[in-house]
Amino acid sequence: MIDYRIDRHTGVATYVQIVQQTKQALRLGLLEPGDKLPTAREVVEATAVNPNTVLKAYRELEREGLVEARRGLGTFVRRSLGAAPADSPLRAELEEWASRAREAGLEREDVAALFTAVLDTHYPAHTPDPAPAKTSEGDPS
Repeated sequence: MIDYRIDRHTGVATYVQIVQQTKQALRLGLLEPGDKLPTAREVVEATAVNPNTVLKAYRELEREGLVEARRGLGTFVRRSLGAAPADSPLRAELEEWASRAREAGLEREDVAALFTAVLDTHYPAHTPDPAPAKTSEGDPS
């Protein structure tokens, strides 16, 4: 079962935080197909968020095909994401690196910036090709 942690200081909408945390659990193998998500009531009791916010997050996950609501039974995981299980050797290496970064005096934001810069190098974001320039050929003006 996943425990959602809501950070009201990030500026990220609460429902988006729930969606992101669910996807992270799916990527890490902490949630697998067939697993049941906590009920909206359970999430509300644990996080003090509006029930409609939880339902909005679950609808978004359902729209993306990651979960399915079964009337009277709850919301269940339909498929997983990624292939980075929580016990991956790469995770152990990252844990060691993060520990060294902290010992070196880096703050969380410093580590996040450094990691994001490295990610951007190895996983560049796909940007659409710019629109072709218009030519004056065949232009009636």
